[in-house]
Amino acid sequence: MNWKKRYLVIEKDKLAYYVKDNLKERKGEVLIRTIKEVKSVKEYKGRKFVFGIVTTTGRTYYFQGSDDENVKNWMDAINQVIGKPVTVAAPVLSPQPAQGNRNTGELGYAQPQQQQQQLGAGMGYQQPPQQQQLYSQQQQPYQPAQQQSYQSPQQQQQQQPLKVSEEDFQTLKVIGRGGFGRVLLVRKKDSGRVYAMKVLKKAVIAARGEIEHTKTEKNVLSRLDHPFLAKLHFSFQTPENLYIVMDFINGGELFHHLSREKRFSEERAKFYAAQIVSGMAYLHTNGIIYRDLKPENLLLSAQGNIIMTDFGLSKEGLEAKDARTATFCGTPEYLAPEIIRGDDYTKAIDWWSVGTLIYEMLTGLPPFYTEDEENMYHKIMTADLVIPSFFSPEVADIIRQFLQRDAKLRLQDPEQIRAHPWFRDIDWQRLDALQIPPPFVPVVKSAEDVRNIDDEFLQEDIHADDQDDGQPKTQVRGDAFAGFTFNPDA
Repeated sequence: MNWKKRYLVIEKDKLAYYVKDNLKERKGEVLIRTIKEVKSVKEYKGRKFVFGIVTTTGRTYYFQGSDDENVKNWMDAINQVIGKPVTVAAPVLSPQPAQGNRNTGELGYAQPQQQQQQLGAGMGYQQPPQQQQLYSQQQQPYQPAQQQSYQSPQQQQQQQPLKVSEEDFQTLKVIGRGGFGRVLLVRKKDSGRVYAMKVLKKAVIAARGEIEHTKTEKNVLSRLDHPFLAKLHFSFQTPENLYIVMDFINGGELFHHLSREKRFSEERAKFYAAQIVSGMAYLHTNGIIYRDLKPENLLLSAQGNIIMTDFGLSKEGLEAKDARTATFCGTPEYLAPEIIRGDDYTKAIDWWSVGTLIYEMLTGLPPFYTEDEENMYHKIMTADLVIPSFFSPEVADIIRQFLQRDAKLRLQDPEQIRAHPWFRDIDWQRLDALQIPPPFVPVVKSAEDVRNIDDEFLQEDIHADDQDDGQPKTQVRGDAFAGFTFNPDA
């Protein structure tokens, strides 16, 4: 095993771990709001003094203390953060070397420091940057939890009876269709609230080799909490299908509005671009690369704000600034040159897509678009960027910087992007607080309004069984989608 030092920090809303004690390079995190319970484990894979952090995402993280008292102190500290009962005041912890193993993202070990001081009796936990070192095994980039992740009998029992099922929803309309299944407008029977429910066929997903991408989408969605990113409410499964329940965003696809209007004004494009920059920076800060930015994956809320959707091509575990991956994926018009070349690439590829999208919003087409895909790849790699005369100097400059073919020179630092002259009139705090009026408000009369949905979908029979649709299918192992269930209220 190749162990590396890490510094664990209990922060305001997360347990984060860093490469060095200066806390500049964060490698990963466990969101406090996803911590379900902390439990003591007498021994795990030959290691004593272990405790586990069980999360609502279906993963359990394991940490190794120096002795029983150490484990108890750590469990009490974390329990106090998440509002669970503790037996003693939470300790203030400081750095000390430790050993551990982070296995494909869902397992970790850490050795907390011996108690240095305690908060006074009756005082609340103050959440200072409490640190410790841990060693993390160098693995492949994060993959979703698989069968090797430990689950207690209690967890397994909890997963058998589904907390939420298809029976809890009334189907209202078909509102979309993709390669793996349908998207339904549904109403939850107990609350009356409407949602969009993806129904994905396991056998088709398996036949296309998309099991990991599908699990990644659910994992990413369960972590997101940002005004311009889609929000997951529930996920569950049956032997045949997977179900992903999200907000129903009914202002229409950006693609629909752009196709109808041909091109947007620069001010309107800037507003959407700023919200996309905010969402993309949030993803990257959380170690997620998006890889599929395009107008079809951008929805407008009823108020006119951008919502980024469809995280099936996203990848987790890229916390380091220069973390790389190599999968060839994405939509041809928006691919960065390094992907086309087959090189390893960083999160910089997402900023190339942002530049492409800004250009398309202002002109109606991506900058290197041709109907012939091979020719388009050649143009992305070699053609001069043509800047129309009606572009302002500021937008022309930011597009050029985003569409820099050398990824190392590409504009990609979120702070530099926010400070660019094109965005000089954007108040980023007010933007994220949804306090800036959108330049366009779609026509939406109610939460169930489907006028911005394609009639082709709305006319489909909601009761049709599309399991026998002629698509190739593969038998799926019973544990292929272990941990897929998500219910934050359970």
